[in-house]
Amino acid sequence: MNFRSINRSTLLALVTILAVGMLFVGCSSNSEVETDPAAEVTPEVVEDVPEEVVPEPEEVAPAIDYANLAPADFGIEDVFFALDQYDLDNEAMSILSSNARIMREADVVIMLSGHCDERGTVEYNMALGEKRALVVRDYLVSLGVSAGNLRTTSYGKSKPFARGHDEDSWAKNRRSHFERP
Repeated sequence: MNFRSINRSTLLALVTILAVGMLFVGCSSNSEVETDPAAEVTPEVVEDVPEEVVPEPEEVAPAIDYANLAPADFGIEDVFFALDQYDLDNEAMSILSSNARIMREADVVIMLSGHCDERGTVEYNMALGEKRALVVRDYLVSLGVSAGNLRTTSYGKSKPFARGHDEDSWAKNRRSHFERP
C-alpha cells in the first residue's frame, strides 16, 4: 500500500481508530476486585442529642430567723454623730446603706433610739436624741426600708453605752442604736 495515495481524511480516521482501540486495550482488566461486605463503610446518621444537663444542687444557707435575733446579731450597725450634731456624715450613710439592704431582707420591726453623751441638759439631749433617730429613719426610708417597720425614740443621755467621762466615752454615746421594740 502506498501511503502517499491515501488521502488525509482517511489517514486521520485510521489514527483515531488506533487511538481508541489502544484506549480500550489499556483499560480493560479481567481480574475482578473482590470487596468484603464487612469492610464497606456505610455512614451512620448520628443525631446530635444534647445531654441532659442536671444542675448540681446549690448549697442553701440556712434561713436567718430575724424575728428572734437582735439587729446587731444579723449585721445591723449603729451610727455615730459629732458633738451637738444630728446630720449624717459619709461614714454614717455608708453604714446605713448596708443596714438598709439587711433590713429590706429581714422585714422586721426595728426601734431606732437616739442617744447623747452626758453633757447638756436632759431636755436638750432628749430633743437631740429624737432628731438623731428621725434623721436615721428618714434616710433608711429613702433607701427603700418600709417606714412601717421603723419606730423611733430618744433616750437622751439616760442610757449611755460607755460609762466614762472622757471624749472617747462621749463619742460612743452619741449614736443612733438599732434594737428590737
